[in-house]
Amino acid sequence: MKLQFDTVEEQVIPQMRGGEGAACLRMYTDAHNKIMRGRLEPGCSIGLHTHDTNSEIIYILTGRGKMLFDGGEERLEMGDCHYCPMGHAHSLINDSDQPLIFFAVVPQHPQTGAAVN
Repeated sequence: MKLQFDTVEEQVIPQMRGGEGAACLRMYTDAHNKIMRGRLEPGCSIGLHTHDTNSEIIYILTGRGKMLFDGGEERLEMGDCHYCPMGHAHSLINDSDQPLIFFAVVPQHPQTGAAVN
């Protein structure tokens, strides 16, 4: 199935998960996955959150920033992939002067079809 994110309405989520500014997301969701292309403008972030019952994969398409991960910090730039396994916490921060654009996949809860994180 081909997903064309440019044709999906962008959702602007202020202070996503307690972060700064807004996260801009184009999403496809079904019973198995939430698949997203997101954008964080300079100074924006997705707040620290724990993936208690699922995981997340984030691939940086353009830009750079940092990921807070389990009490540490990882620098991320175009071409880097971050994996947050179930039971771990992370926060994506655009601390650069350019937009940070990423692709993310979050598995859905197998019984309800709803994202649990």
